[in-house]
This record gives sequence, C-alpha cells and structure tokens, in this order.
Amino acid sequence: MHLYKAACADIPSPKLGLGKSGDSALKGKRPLVGPQARLPAWCGPGKSSGAVERKHLEKFLRVHGLSLQETVRAETGMPYRNLGKSGLRVSCLGLGKWVLFGGRIRDEVAERLMTIAYESGVNLFDTAEVYAAGKAEVILGSIIKRKGWRRSSLVITTKLYWGGKAETERGLSRKHIIEGLKGSLQRLQLEYVDVVFANRPDSNTPMEEIVRAMTHVINQGMAMYWGTSRWSAMEIMEAYSVARQFNMIPPVCEQAEYHLFQREKVEVQLPELYHKIGVGAMTWSPLACGIISGKYGNGVPESSRASLKVLPKMTSHVVNEIDTILRNKPYSKKDYRS
Repeated sequence: MHLYKAACADIPSPKLGLGKSGDSALKGKRPLVGPQARLPAWCGPGKSSGAVERKHLEKFLRVHGLSLQETVRAETGMPYRNLGKSGLRVSCLGLGKWVLFGGRIRDEVAERLMTIAYESGVNLFDTAEVYAAGKAEVILGSIIKRKGWRRSSLVITTKLYWGGKAETERGLSRKHIIEGLKGSLQRLQLEYVDVVFANRPDSNTPMEEIVRAMTHVINQGMAMYWGTSRWSAMEIMEAYSVARQFNMIPPVCEQAEYHLFQREKVEVQLPELYHKIGVGAMTWSPLACGIISGKYGNGVPESSRASLKVLPKMTSHVVNEIDTILRNKPYSKKDYRS
C-alpha cells in the first residue's frame, strides 16, 4: 500500500542530509532538493520553507530535551506525508492484510512481518471487516497487544461494507456503519481506529445517511477520520458537498487501486479533487496482485493468489492480465519497464 498525496513542506531527515524539501505530487518521485525546491502557492499563509520548519521543530525539541536524531524518521529514513489535508502523518508505505492475515500465513509469520514493518518506520496498518471473515482484524489486534506498541504511534485503518450474511450486516446504512465498526473494534481490541473506510459505494443508502453515520462514529470517538475506497470522483464530491451543506465531516482520502494496468483514476480522475477539496489518496495493489513481479511467467506458483481455490474478487482487468500471461508467452523485462 502506498500513500499518494500532493503535500506541503516536509521536514527533511537529518540522516538523509537534505536541505529544503517538498513532498512530491506524484507517487515514486523524489522531493526536490536545493534552490529549485519551492512550496506550491496553495500551501497557505506563511509559505515557510522546509528549513525554517525544521529550525522551529529543533528549537521545540531542545526545550523538551529531545532531538531530531531521536525520531523514527531519522532512525529509519522512512518518509511521512499528511493524509489528505488532515494533520495525520502517515508513512509512505503501509502494510495491508488482504489475503495474508487469517489463513494464508501462520500467526508467527504475520507477527514477524508486522515487527519488521514497524521497526522500519511503517506506522500504517490497513485491514477490513471482510478480510478472512474478521480473522485478519483479530490477528492484527492480538499482535499489537502482545508487542505492547504505543497506540499513539500507530495508524490503524479498517473498512466497512461486507460484515456478515444477514441483509442488515452489509452495506453502508447507519445501522451497519455503527454496528460494523463496533464489531471491528472488538476484534481489534482497540478503543478507536484512525481511519474507517467505506469499502465501496452503496446505491441503496442515501449519501446524507452515510455522511451522517460517519460523522457520528467520529464524534463518538470510535474513529478519527473517515474515507472512501473504490468510489468514483463524482461520488466523493457528492459526499464532500453533503458534508459541507449540513456542517458534517467530509472524507479525508480515497483508497484506490493503482498499478501499471490501472492508472487512470489516480492520475486523471482524482487530481482535481486533490487540489479542489484536499482529498488524499491511499493506493493499493502496486504489483497488480503479483502480475508485475513476473511470478506468473512460467505458470501459477503454488503459493500465489491465483492458486487459491476461492480466488479473491480481483477486478476484471487484473484477471484478464493473468489469463493473458498464462495463455501467451511471458512478458519480458522490457515489457515491464515500458
């Protein structure tokens, strides 16, 4: 999972020895360093440079007997960005739980993966009520409790839509949003999640009801922010407009699929929302379910996702790409680069 967001000034890491820096507007690009680094005009009043912000932060830390060298950012080199226009600082890389946690790997392996990620500066851990029928949330919560990590150092996100077999356990009704999030918190053994996502749009529920329910769970302290996943730009804009009309809380980011075969939404459809309403983007499946890694060049590996008896509901274009690779000759390295 990769955080994609056009942000304002960032505090450079002393470990990296940077002077001035600004977060890149595009995923994968390095921040500008040196005289050409400038903040965009829309960053707001003050427009202070990264060097000025760093000076102020160092002064603040000295007062409290701390230094930048003692921060996770300096020790690991992990870059962090704001999630949307919120003040929540999120690592540029996150660890998702789809497919893996709750059956595909042993709990001991899951804990090792979590530990490696956390010690490398990753603070974003994403799950959903539907992952392994809730087992992924149980494992994630157990690991956090067992490791004794400070809750304030973690950004935990979960997604709601498919909660059970009953008609009232699905969708984005006020009933399911509230009850579904309560169930997720019980499985996670947490008092709150940092971001709760609507896992897909719900045509059966009025947008005002969705926004009101999300505002309610935030006001009740069950979540800090809410976001959308696999929503269209029009649906996100509608949610934002409803929130502004009735003085409610708008979504802070969209969780979207983004890889070599799926670029239009993140690069063409969403940028207007990035700058107009400040929504951010959290992208998933950077390797297109493993296709870009080249693992399907010689058939289906035993431990791959395509080998699952019950194949997760991948998007149609990903399934088509897998079929193409298996039927025809494998892609060459040149094809991947292009």
